[in-house]
Amino acid sequence: MKGKRPKIPIRYVIALLGHCGILVAYAMRVNLSVGLVAMVNSTYVQEMSHQKMDPECKRTGGNSTESKIGEFRWDENIQGTILGSFFYGYIFTQLPGGWLATYLGGKWVFGIGILITSLLTIITPFAARQSVYLLVAVRIVEGIGEGVTFPAAHAILGKWSPIYERSKLATLIYSGSSLGTLIAYPISGILCNSDFLGGWPLVFYTFGGLGVIWFLLWVWIVSSTPETHKWISTTELSYILKHRGGNSSQRTTPTPWKSIFTSLPVWSIVVAHTCHNWTFYTFLTCLPLYFKEVLNFPIQENGLLSAMPYLVAFIISLMAGQFADFLRYRGILGTGKVRKLMTGVGLFIPAGLVVLTSYMGCSQVLAAVILVTTAIGFLGLNFSGFLINHLDVSPAYAGILQGITNTFATVPGFLGPTVVGILTENEPTREQWQKVFFISAGIATFGGLVFLALAKGYEQEWSRSSPYFGEEEPKVEASEPLVQE
Repeated sequence: MKGKRPKIPIRYVIALLGHCGILVAYAMRVNLSVGLVAMVNSTYVQEMSHQKMDPECKRTGGNSTESKIGEFRWDENIQGTILGSFFYGYIFTQLPGGWLATYLGGKWVFGIGILITSLLTIITPFAARQSVYLLVAVRIVEGIGEGVTFPAAHAILGKWSPIYERSKLATLIYSGSSLGTLIAYPISGILCNSDFLGGWPLVFYTFGGLGVIWFLLWVWIVSSTPETHKWISTTELSYILKHRGGNSSQRTTPTPWKSIFTSLPVWSIVVAHTCHNWTFYTFLTCLPLYFKEVLNFPIQENGLLSAMPYLVAFIISLMAGQFADFLRYRGILGTGKVRKLMTGVGLFIPAGLVVLTSYMGCSQVLAAVILVTTAIGFLGLNFSGFLINHLDVSPAYAGILQGITNTFATVPGFLGPTVVGILTENEPTREQWQKVFFISAGIATFGGLVFLALAKGYEQEWSRSSPYFGEEEPKVEASEPLVQE
């Protein structure tokens, strides 16, 4: 009941559960990448394709990795279709998810989205054994389920996060993406190599089952707003209502679509988000191919090296969240300047590092791995930059804004690998790959410049909900602690 003092603030419990939800969601997103290796008959694939490689780095030996003979005869094109099918559903529910979370509450939209993905993950082995078309359909619907998660999480943050805790609460939730990927790869590999239940099906049963268990905890503990939570203390409730900024309660007025789509600060987030994802997808989906084709080093076969970028991104994103809110609370920098600082560093430095990576030769593989790891780590700064700026611009419509920006930002998931394929398909040389890296660096730099020029750190007038419009943020008494229960 209200008034009973919890051991830790409820908003941090909810953020931690949100972190676990994103973690499971990302684990279910990437588990097929590992599972597919065990599912597919590799001998058949090798017979249907020819090895491409830059002649500059000659292969000195074959692959000694022993693997099970998979049961599916899917060539590389079919595998690509299966892996990409998730995004076909993912892109279409970003904006609807944000709208539903804004008007119906983020709890159920976030929770049911992950539940749908979990149940479909559990039936993935059955679908695969029935038909590749059924498997593709299942993955598309999984994408539809996961497409609502980030917009819904933003809607929850808009209700639960005090202004000076937005960065740390947001990075706590969204760092689940890095940790989920970090955990999913090695665990999936271990499960695939086991004999229990056929090995690879266990990957989908495990992560799908964890998603169902998480959903039950989420429904039991979480509410969409602090006003409706059954266990929140009166002290914490008062603190959140006083310091979350504007009126971010449940909305009943029509969404100001025209003002949103003509807002330059919103478009600065769209551009930064899209450019960030282009660089992100280049690193995480295309660079493994570069290491294999150009440097003759299949990095994904080295569990430690393939996991390091995600670990570094996880640590840096959490540290950046604390640092960003410290700068804001102490008045060292205003909210707008903090968002620009994090975004500028989080895009410009990875842009430079991706260019340096393109100059690494066969004898500099370790240096290339270090550059990639550092670059992905710096991308984690953006969790405290433009990725949370929706809440500054409009806490009431943060879910909708996240849905809009993430819709645009999903496009690089399709377009980026296509550009790579066009540039390197018949000529996978370092010179051709340098074109890929320079394009990525240019896009990241462009996104950072646009955000620096147009971004704002305060709620916009069209949001029609904030008595603080025109200020960076409401002032907090000097004697008032930053984290209050």
